[in-house]
Amino acid sequence: MVEIKGTIEDIIFRNESNGFTVMDIRAEEDDTMVTCVGHVPSANEGEVIVVGGEWTFHPDYGEQLKIEKFSATAPSTLDGIEKYLASGLIRGVGPSTAKKIIDEFGSDSLDIIQYNPQKLTKIDGIGSKRVEMIASSYREQLEIKEVMMFLQKYGISTTFAIKIYKAYGDNTIRLLEKNPYRLATEISGIGFKTADNMAQSMGITKDSKYRVIAGTQYVLSMASSDGHTYIPKDKLIEMASDILAVEAAFIEEAIMTMAIESTVFIEVIDDVEVVYLAPFYHAEVGVCRRLIELSLAELKSDTQNAEEQLTKFSKREGIFFADRQREAIIEAISNGVLVITGGPGTGKTTTINCIIELFEKQGLKVGLAAPTGRAAKRMTETTGKEAKTIHRLLEYGGMDGDGFFQKDEDDPLKSDVIIVDEMSMVDIILMNNLLKAITVGTRLIMVGDSDQLPSVGPGNVLRDIINSKIVKVVRLDKIFRQAGESMIVLNAHRINRGEYPKFNVKGRDFFLDRKEEPEDILKTLIDLVVDRLPGFSSIDPHEDIQILSPMRKGIVGVNNLNEVFQDVLNPPSRHKKERRYRDILFRQGDKVMQIRNNYNLEWKVKVGDRVSEEGEGVFNGDMGFIESIDLEEQTLTVIFDDNKEVVYDFSLLDELELAYAISVHKSQGSEFPVVIIPIAWGPPMLMTRNLLYTGITRAREMVVLVGRERMLREMVDNNYIAERYSGLDHHFQKTFNTLSMAGEDVLPFG
Repeated sequence: MVEIKGTIEDIIFRNESNGFTVMDIRAEEDDTMVTCVGHVPSANEGEVIVVGGEWTFHPDYGEQLKIEKFSATAPSTLDGIEKYLASGLIRGVGPSTAKKIIDEFGSDSLDIIQYNPQKLTKIDGIGSKRVEMIASSYREQLEIKEVMMFLQKYGISTTFAIKIYKAYGDNTIRLLEKNPYRLATEISGIGFKTADNMAQSMGITKDSKYRVIAGTQYVLSMASSDGHTYIPKDKLIEMASDILAVEAAFIEEAIMTMAIESTVFIEVIDDVEVVYLAPFYHAEVGVCRRLIELSLAELKSDTQNAEEQLTKFSKREGIFFADRQREAIIEAISNGVLVITGGPGTGKTTTINCIIELFEKQGLKVGLAAPTGRAAKRMTETTGKEAKTIHRLLEYGGMDGDGFFQKDEDDPLKSDVIIVDEMSMVDIILMNNLLKAITVGTRLIMVGDSDQLPSVGPGNVLRDIINSKIVKVVRLDKIFRQAGESMIVLNAHRINRGEYPKFNVKGRDFFLDRKEEPEDILKTLIDLVVDRLPGFSSIDPHEDIQILSPMRKGIVGVNNLNEVFQDVLNPPSRHKKERRYRDILFRQGDKVMQIRNNYNLEWKVKVGDRVSEEGEGVFNGDMGFIESIDLEEQTLTVIFDDNKEVVYDFSLLDELELAYAISVHKSQGSEFPVVIIPIAWGPPMLMTRNLLYTGITRAREMVVLVGRERMLREMVDNNYIAERYSGLDHHFQKTFNTLSMAGEDVLPFG
């Protein structure tokens, strides 16, 4: 094996995802330049390194050293120290600051940063806040080197090594040597297979108790990511046995161990044994018990006065209420829990507004909420009252990564009435936390379209509640004249009934541009966004148009569309800073979406230079634009739709995606002026009536479908709805039976 010691002169290429690096090293022995290639964690210009490997010959680039082992030390020459500081590795230090530090402290620069950082304030532009940033970042780099060297032996990428270090700090090696499987459950993005490979390399046997339990939990967790709250026990044993390559008896034993430890719960549903992860079991039991308690509460209700107020509201606003709307309003007064469901144009918003006014005239405090920021913003606009995200309503907060809802049984919400919109998006965990904070005697009104796609998170909450017949449900079914003039509304209901939509009616708002090949669909999408729609009606392609794709892959899938429209709508410029993270290039001005809940990200709303509001929490589906990228401080700033400014450390960029195109699932709870949907071939389980219906109902002013009419018809005909294992209805019936046997007067609604 060849071994070379030298200084990294140039990082030619680096894949941030896996640490693969091509770099030039100036050899210390003979001052020659050597090109080295291989997986190198956290290599930076100016560092002194020792690499070991074998010579290879590349037909285009000549002789290279293929790296097999690697170690690094701090640079010692002035040039090396300056390159190291200017590399972007240390937050708060870029090329200009690096030069100032070298000019002031010379070869002592790194010692000053490590042992006496306050001296950095001598340098113009470095205040005490930046000193702390520089010093802590440098300390972190020293500690992370050892962690990265440890993790690289097991194929853990540089990106994930940083996340792991941030989670465990200087305890990383000790904790992972004891139980590497904790990575699968505690570090976002690292699955069981990665942790398992690491464990196998450490010599942990296939039938190890740690391994079998972790693998079984992994199967349950994967099921929850598909929307299930439980798995039939036989199916769990089969899946886990296949993945772990161990006999079923080991899985049985692991399930029993976890059941004894209350990590999982075993239930019998429809004569089938099923297995829950504990959080989902507790959530289902909690939701059904709380809803029954709220629905049984004795309430003071004056329905006669409500009828009179409803009539006054109707006359004043010039609104004719359909019978089902009147029923919903009166039932809201009379019941502790009510579900109002219905498709677009059936008067849900008008009904809510009347309910709010009637309650407020009684002197009751009404709280409004929705699952996402966009949905809450829309609710605020349609009601004229402040609506909050459910997380914000429950005052989500926390420290050091451990978030919690501050509103709960011990500190409940003070509202007399809670109205939640877009209920189809609410998963079982969020629903449970909401109900914990609602006291018996408070009215809960849930509003949503049960024909929409179910929540991204586990459970089938709205449909299960409706099907349970435990609480009162009013289904609005009349399409009002004004809404009936919209082809979007008419076609949504046609599609929902299994009828083909009508399109290209002159002067209306629903169009089909027929194209057969994906390449032609893509060209038409570009033409629509760039020229035709902005020229047609002063539509802003950045703010007003949203492309919704049924698929992520392919020419007209989300991934490719985002790359194409980034270049079309936000082309590169020397004035726009960029940062590549894995496969995504983020550019100043890009439209982006948060793709997972992060309860600890800090946000603030500014009015001019003044901060008017601040808090924590950015949630799956929140959308905004990249305002700035700071390569020196290694941060990216996004302004979200509700004017929240959020600063992302580069290590958190896996929580963002480009959003010129998004999946239909990700669009739930949102509304856009113009929606464009490419219709190309896709698998039947994806190209469904349910998905098409959800996509077109996201549009407020116009829908444009581009693609194959035959595929569109196949989607309408395809009423496939993926089965979700959800036991909420089972727990409703179980709790109802228990209360009935105890003599409680419980009468479900028929």
